[in-house]
Amino acid sequence: MWSRPEQGARGPAAAYSRAELTAAAVDLADRRGLSAVSMRQVAGALGMGQASLYRHLSGRDDLLDLMTDAVTGEIALDVPLSGDPVADLLALARRTRTVHLRHPWLCEVPPEPLRLGPRGLDFLEYALAATAPAPLSGRARMEVVALTNALVSLFARTELAAHQGRTDRRASQAAYLASAEAGGHPFVAAAMAESDTDADVQALFERAMHRVLTGLLSH
Repeated sequence: MWSRPEQGARGPAAAYSRAELTAAAVDLADRRGLSAVSMRQVAGALGMGQASLYRHLSGRDDLLDLMTDAVTGEIALDVPLSGDPVADLLALARRTRTVHLRHPWLCEVPPEPLRLGPRGLDFLEYALAATAPAPLSGRARMEVVALTNALVSLFARTELAAHQGRTDRRASQAAYLASAEAGGHPFVAAAMAESDTDADVQALFERAMHRVLTGLLSH
């Protein structure tokens, strides 16, 4: 995708650059969600014909790749690494979560197939560098980064759902689990009794990510 020229060799010069097309698509997704992003909608937002977009892109998948790479560029990678893999990856996870919350549609982008763009490669390089002090193989380092990103997306998706007021199902589920002891599930009941359903989201994120990263980076 990124190795291809900005536009096809035939026809007149394009009215918009690839970056402008990407910005229009990101804006559309931010306002209306990922389902609203299509070649037709992006073309309409720019006041151009849909066919013109195909001089830049092969289809919607290319557009999603460009969008994902563009917002990945919002994650600060100029923060010096401390040499503590857990602390450095946790700090990176915090910054990544912020971008997911800023662009809710990012949680909906299919993770496969993985096609990294320039900013995605920069992110991966930084994340792998953060794992350098840990005694891991290259494959294990990649797995740590992938699992960290998946957890960040999961936490962001859950937090966004809460912010959007989708709490009725959560309340019903909590009530059902609270009655677990009567149904012969004492371990579930005990865990629920110690759970704080009103726990601070940021504190939960920090605690869970720290625990997971500590385990992943110790092997």
